[in-house]
Amino acid sequence: MQLLALALYHRDGRPTPRVIRFRPGALNILTGESETGKSEILDIVDYCLGRRQPSLPDEPIDQTVGWYALLVTFGDTRMVLARPRPTGASTIQAMIRTGDNTLDIPRADELTPNASVAAIRSQISARLGIEDFRFQPPTGAARSPFDVSIAQAALLCFQNQNEIADKKALFHRQNDNGIGQALKDTLPYFLGAAGPDQAARRYELGDALREQRSVQRQLEEASRRQAGADERSISLVRLAEREGILNDVPLIIDRQLAQALLDQALTVLPSSPDISDMRDRRLTLGEERRALRERWQQLNDAVALVERWQAQGEAFTGELHLQLDRLTTLRLLGPERNDQPSDVCPLCTRPMEEPDPSAAEIAELTENLARELERAETVQPMRNEHQRGLQAELEVLSEQIRQNSAAIRELNSSDEQMRNLQEQHVRVAHIQGRIAQELSATNTLAADDLARLRNTLALIQERVDALQELIDEDDVTSETERRLTDIAALMTPWARRLELGQAAAADEVRISLSQLNVVLRRSAGRLPLNRIGSAKNWIGYHLVAHLALHTYLRRNERPVPAFLMLDQPTQAFFPEKIRDAATVQDADWATVTSYFELLRDVAQLNEGALQIIVCDHANLDEKWFQDALIGNWRPRDGRRNALIPMEWLDPA
Repeated sequence: MQLLALALYHRDGRPTPRVIRFRPGALNILTGESETGKSEILDIVDYCLGRRQPSLPDEPIDQTVGWYALLVTFGDTRMVLARPRPTGASTIQAMIRTGDNTLDIPRADELTPNASVAAIRSQISARLGIEDFRFQPPTGAARSPFDVSIAQAALLCFQNQNEIADKKALFHRQNDNGIGQALKDTLPYFLGAAGPDQAARRYELGDALREQRSVQRQLEEASRRQAGADERSISLVRLAEREGILNDVPLIIDRQLAQALLDQALTVLPSSPDISDMRDRRLTLGEERRALRERWQQLNDAVALVERWQAQGEAFTGELHLQLDRLTTLRLLGPERNDQPSDVCPLCTRPMEEPDPSAAEIAELTENLARELERAETVQPMRNEHQRGLQAELEVLSEQIRQNSAAIRELNSSDEQMRNLQEQHVRVAHIQGRIAQELSATNTLAADDLARLRNTLALIQERVDALQELIDEDDVTSETERRLTDIAALMTPWARRLELGQAAAADEVRISLSQLNVVLRRSAGRLPLNRIGSAKNWIGYHLVAHLALHTYLRRNERPVPAFLMLDQPTQAFFPEKIRDAATVQDADWATVTSYFELLRDVAQLNEGALQIIVCDHANLDEKWFQDALIGNWRPRDGRRNALIPMEWLDPA
């Protein structure tokens, strides 16, 4: 798979897209000034190949472009992979079109979603020849399985300007979450050291090992329970005997007798105390007590009332006696006083302002008081008799209340016995539950069950040994290292050709799968790239590693896209902020030239099987360099030349 063209379509539907053409099987160089959109080419291609979370810049691309389209070739067939401008962080819509060698970039009015990102990945993976299999991590690994696809293969095809100068990471997006491990998992497959058969065998081995551990645990548990079954059975028999569930248990108990006694213990129904009568009795006594106390209160109130009447009667009759005695003394004056005028003082014979009652009136009042006193004294005996009757009834009620209280106390005294019976009932039920559990476990541990578990474990062990032998024969690690050694055979002379640091003294320059980086093997020990100084060396080692890797992939026809995109491989030779590298006079142009010459020679070495696309500031005055140019984004005719046409930015 190689790239033929990249197209950008304006958001307003303009019929003419911005198209960048690529030459397959050759070195393609896109040069130009800074901030012209060269670096965005890599991100757009990555997005069109199905990346779910693009990293496209906001301006001016995202503000003007509505669709992106990539034209790729698979030899005799072509495919258009188009995706609309992402709305938000990602999009899943896509358009796919396939055809023969006449297929080209579609018109703007032909763009319409007809597929998804998953479809893009599936179709590209199938055309590349990536086998349909799901990678299974090793047994015990925390990561999840995944489908091998173009998503992992594409990681080997890109180097943006930050990645190509990274001394700690070799591959595209290696530092993103989960990407580094995905590269370690899939690079052996893309190199040809592993495949679906090995992955399937490893997955099957993982299942077999899990099953083996499960059966082993069952066998160990069964053996432990079988060994302690007799002791537990005898212990339960003695416990049932102490609780009264079993009687007349022999001193010596064998296994069969223990099983029979335990079965017998389960048939014993624990005596459950009948608390219904006691509850009814307690309710009856309570109701009786409440009725007696209510009647007692009523009688007590009646006695108090009679006593108040008695006191008031005594006070009334006493007052009547006092007044009657005073009036009676008037009789001592004699009858002759009865005719005395009532308005004249009988002593001084002087007239009074208010006349006194006449003697006849006083005599009449005295007779009335005498009659009232006589009536009051006749009521007193009846009141006394009523009071005595109430007191007698109170004594009877008090005795009944005492008897009721005694009955309640007697009922309460039986609660302790009732609680003891209930606790015994619970203990018996608990012991019978333990017996039932033990008998159930013992029944499931028949002798033939242990034999069956041992036989199952032996069969699983044979299966594990056979799978392990097959996996050992595969020896993916050794095969991967052997292929990385073939790649190192290309890397080492190319590193020396570029005169990279420590390359001359190194026995071998190779890619480390464990570190996902370049390492130099020396007699003094391995030297990783992050311990070699200078951005020139970091970029140089990235170049030789990826060129050697893709050369190996093409020679062995591995299912990886046959292109390599490099962004700013000569950035180390120019100032950090530069408008146009072509204007720099004191740069190390000899080294820059050697880097591009290596790119040219590797493209020629692969004889059309590898496409190399480079975006850079440099513009060498060499015929072969100028022949490789697919674009020179520098001002022309006074107008800025860039990825986004000037007329797209012109409001008019």
